[in-house]
Amino acid sequence: MGKQEVRIGIDVGGTFTDAVAIDNHTYEVMSKVKIPTTHHDKRGVASGIVQIIERLMKENGIAPQDITFIAHGTTQATNALLEGDVARVGILGMGTGIDARSARSETNIEHIELAAGKYLVTYHTFVDSKDLTDEAIDNAITDLEMQGAQVIVASEAYSVDDPANELRVIERARSRGIYATGGHEISQLYGLKTRTRTAVVNASLIPKMMETANMTEQAVKEAGITSQLMIMRCDGGVMSIDEVRQRPILTMLSGLAAGVAGALMYEKISDGIFFEVGGTSVDISVIKNGKVMIENAEVGGHKTYLRSLDVRTLAVAGGSMIRIEDGAIIDVGPRSAHIAGKEYECFTDTANLEGAELKQISPREGDPDYTIVSAAGGEYALTLAGAANILGYVPEGDYARGNEAAARKAWQVLADRLGVTVEEAARAAMDIAVRKVMKAVREMINDYELDESFVTLVGGGGSGAVLVPALADAEGFKHQIANNAPYISTIGVGMAMVREQIEKTVVGATEQDIKLIRAEVIEKIVRSGANEATVDVTIEIDAQRNILRAIATGSTELRSKDLANRDVPLEALQATAAEALNAGEQETELKAASGRWYLFECIETKKAMLGLFKKKIPHIGVLDREGVVRFKKTNAYYLQFRKRDLSSSFSAFLDENTIYSDANATIPKAFLFYKEKMLDLTGMQTKEQLFSILEVETQLLEEDSEILAVVYQ
Repeated sequence: MGKQEVRIGIDVGGTFTDAVAIDNHTYEVMSKVKIPTTHHDKRGVASGIVQIIERLMKENGIAPQDITFIAHGTTQATNALLEGDVARVGILGMGTGIDARSARSETNIEHIELAAGKYLVTYHTFVDSKDLTDEAIDNAITDLEMQGAQVIVASEAYSVDDPANELRVIERARSRGIYATGGHEISQLYGLKTRTRTAVVNASLIPKMMETANMTEQAVKEAGITSQLMIMRCDGGVMSIDEVRQRPILTMLSGLAAGVAGALMYEKISDGIFFEVGGTSVDISVIKNGKVMIENAEVGGHKTYLRSLDVRTLAVAGGSMIRIEDGAIIDVGPRSAHIAGKEYECFTDTANLEGAELKQISPREGDPDYTIVSAAGGEYALTLAGAANILGYVPEGDYARGNEAAARKAWQVLADRLGVTVEEAARAAMDIAVRKVMKAVREMINDYELDESFVTLVGGGGSGAVLVPALADAEGFKHQIANNAPYISTIGVGMAMVREQIEKTVVGATEQDIKLIRAEVIEKIVRSGANEATVDVTIEIDAQRNILRAIATGSTELRSKDLANRDVPLEALQATAAEALNAGEQETELKAASGRWYLFECIETKKAMLGLFKKKIPHIGVLDREGVVRFKKTNAYYLQFRKRDLSSSFSAFLDENTIYSDANATIPKAFLFYKEKMLDLTGMQTKEQLFSILEVETQLLEEDSEILAVVYQ
């Protein structure tokens, strides 16, 4: 028997640590394990990681050398911030000349309130950059330490152009055994205050994350695993453990990213809303054109330069408890059965509910009253999961499928009190939950301009089936429950790509700026553990905010992780394209295909000028071979050409679709599709910029390679 190749994903949650073993070739889940998270062990959560790896290997006959990829996602940074369990940070601000005065105030970050009464505490001192001797640095560090600082942040005006002074401070601090970081290490953007704040949040996480990183790395080495340990990032990628030591802030919210990463691996989602539903809360994120939507994260109500998934979290989930007042159900949640320490009514034997009576409890100090039943077998919460089981939303074999008879028995007591049927009581609770969640869903649909008729709601997490079918039912959406939903985050960790990003403040980006940032991001991602041959780079130019951004993704081994062996028949691709373009299948034509890409067009005819003229409006959709719609647009135009014709036919096609005015020429937004690549050139402001990127991106393509271009204004 040949050597097996296995990917291991581990997700360290607040309650449980989950692990999966995945076949590296077929992407089948070989094994799933769940153990309680080891918060109270002397080695902390790392101890649970060791136990779960050992168990996976033993139960599946996996040898250390079989493991080609191992990664873990963690809620540790998020929880530390939520609970205020962070280090105290000393800021050494620097600047000189006319910038000194503003730099002094902009590097002085107030305490950041993380939760009610819990703060990230900061201390501040300032040194004029022209007086920055080693002695001045040492005195400043001593001063900050005396005040109580445990980690040092060096932050200088314009350090993104020249980080030498920040590096000197970091070096002096580390030589004294003190953790230190600099503003330039986290972000290359101007905006001293936001850059300093982002660095402060990062610094506050370093000591705790350092400890876990060291223990986890040690544990993996002790297990004889030679594959480099990777950690999940907040934007859905992974990075090496060395990067975590420097930038632990990137692991914040990474648990949320893992779930949607897992869903994208297994589900063919073009435009969708992904719900990861647990016992206490639901995390909601958006998928558009087969990609997850990302934005700048906030900490304590303040913007940072941390790019993470745009996730909305609501306290509505499987374990959400019920509140009644004046003979009616008035609320569902935010308290859950898990937090209240009560069992679910739908996960017990019917016999335990003999003699059930309603009782009001206040689970935590300051909580309002929630309704539970007290019965022969103990006290049971009335939960949203119970309501969903009664209403028939949870399918047979689902993780959240409970004992419907027991749920009915418990809810009957409530129904009798309210003077309604069991179904009416369950429906009233579900309607409240749906209303709460739909408010956030509608906002996200509007924010990202999704076509509602084409959106699919996707359920993940242990309680996906509790909420998602009811939402779809109430609002007329399509829905699906993700494959392996309870383990979707863990699978996401095991399947993740390496990801890196650099953002710089650049006014009027030149060809040289673009080439430099591209080279820089490739160097960075290779350092983070990606194989250079698999790296894909996207360049974005935000002309309004003068931001030049390079995003690189790659995989940790030679083959890129694309579930490429799932080609969809042409008829099915055509049906999906027609649905996406709101057209009939007859009107939707396959116009071009190249590599993994299929381009469909539908021409809509509208009457104009009181019906005297007919106006033709082209709608274009591009699908990949798996049937995911990666691009769709109205009033878009396409061209199929060979690489050798870039400077002739493609250049002319661009000119045809450019709008010329007295002041300037506005080039169209462009996407190019070839082989396995989708190249987004929508940020380019000039034809020169666009061609400079094309030159770099296509340099290894053969001259007769086919390329599909789509442009729109």
